[in-house]
Amino acid sequence: MSAELLFRQRLDFDDGAILEIIVWRVPKPVSGCRHGFKYRLFYGYAGQRLIAYDNERPKGDHRHHGKTEEAYVFETPEKLIDDFLRDVDEWRSKK
Repeated sequence: MSAELLFRQRLDFDDGAILEIIVWRVPKPVSGCRHGFKYRLFYGYAGQRLIAYDNERPKGDHRHHGKTEEAYVFETPEKLIDDFLRDVDEWRSKK
């Protein structure tokens, strides 16, 4: 089995912010993870990450919120996307 793209979306906001979500199902877990998904969720501006969730090797599942990086407990792709969008909504509401 090869990687299968499950979800891909990009939104460009009027203020120049970018939101991009990419989720793949992969044949074997990424180093540092126990699940079969590879993902990258980004919100920010060109050259400026504000909110991001990813599972790059070997860090495993984690999220970036401003300058803070912390572990993230992955449950499902749907919950991942919901958590990310909630964080983005909170960030944008504070502007």
